Amino acid sequence: MNILDVSNFEIKETDGVFTFKNKNTTIGFVRFNEIGEVEYIFVNPIFRKKGLATKLLELVKEKTGKAIILQEPISPLGLKLLKSLNRWK
Repeated sequence: MNILDVSNFEIKETDGVFTFKNKNTTIGFVRFNEIGEVEYIFVNPIFRKKGLATKLLELVKEKTGKAIILQEPISPLGLKLLKSLNRWK
């Protein structure tokens, strides 16, 4: 995995959503609730496999102060992510 420097991205926070953006596009986002349950996570395909999903989950954990709870994935890619992120449970 090639770790991406997120200091060049804008991090926006709205009610229950963190979004990474650059001047051209949305890089990724995570939607969560106050108990730390991740409802949806997305990383732009161009920026995948660079640690962005992990960074988004770290933001959720810091914000909620709770252990991350991942909802059941709705896609094969989500299932693959869930398997790789077992440490968040």
